[in-house]
Amino acid sequence: MDITAFIRELLFGHDCVIVPGFGGFIGNYAPARIDKNSGTFYPPVKQISFNRNLNHNDGLLIGRICESSEMNYGDARNLVEEFVVELRRKLEKGEKVVFDYIGSFVNNQEGNVQFEPDRNANYHLDSYGLESFQCLPLEGYDVRKRIIRHTAKDPVKQASIRKILWRAAIIIPLLSVLVVVPLKTDFFKSKIEATTMNPLVTAEFEQNKQAVDQDTKDESAKTAENLKPVIDSIAAPEVIIPVKVETNGYFLITGSFKSEDNAVSQLNMLKTEGFTPEIVAAPNGFYRVCVMMCKDIDAAKIKRDSLAKKFPGTWISKKR
Repeated sequence: MDITAFIRELLFGHDCVIVPGFGGFIGNYAPARIDKNSGTFYPPVKQISFNRNLNHNDGLLIGRICESSEMNYGDARNLVEEFVVELRRKLEKGEKVVFDYIGSFVNNQEGNVQFEPDRNANYHLDSYGLESFQCLPLEGYDVRKRIIRHTAKDPVKQASIRKILWRAAIIIPLLSVLVVVPLKTDFFKSKIEATTMNPLVTAEFEQNKQAVDQDTKDESAKTAENLKPVIDSIAAPEVIIPVKVETNGYFLITGSFKSEDNAVSQLNMLKTEGFTPEIVAAPNGFYRVCVMMCKDIDAAKIKRDSLAKKFPGTWISKKR
């Protein structure tokens, strides 16, 4: 049975996969990046590192073997132990052990296991189907010229619109006066004739003239008021307020158990140490004991290193 196939499968959904008695594979997230020298764009990756101190049995790997092969827990554990014994035998003989799409192991001069990850492997699910690509810079195109033309055009256009609106605000009331006055009054009749013929007509003409002037002022005021909202609506720019998007956090896991009773036992033990732990359900049906949660990966790594002194094997799981 190929144990490395189960390790690869678990690395897609977990940030830490431990091979009991050998060490743990840890997933480290890296964002998308750009190589400016070559113009190459690289997608986000989940790089794999190895920690030989994470060698306790958290039940994740053995539990997955039991589920897929219908093997009991004891037989699955024995299978993993035999796998580890064979690995160590090959390394002690100076052989290079390769885990396909994960990395390779060799013993250095001090006799310690040294891991070299496979740089082409990416276990980041959000990057599925994304590949690196190269985008060369454009030649023979000066962006600065286009920017200068653009900035020189807009102010002139905006100023011309305002000038037209102000002219309209002045001309329209004058046109209203010229149209309304001849229709509502006897303005073009001879005032001298009316005065010589009948003094009462002159008095009536003066009253009509005052009424016409008042109507003209009212209509001019209404016209100016109608134009004001148009000018204000054009001059007032729309303001867009950005909305802050919250990001996911990271769990600090001290153990993953197939049995809920075992998870509760560790939960109670952490409470006696002064922590406020909680049990988080894993996608594979296991019960993870989370000692605390951090908002970003850097803070999570600092807390993990601090907790590992007292609780060896503490690892980070991304909140989904």
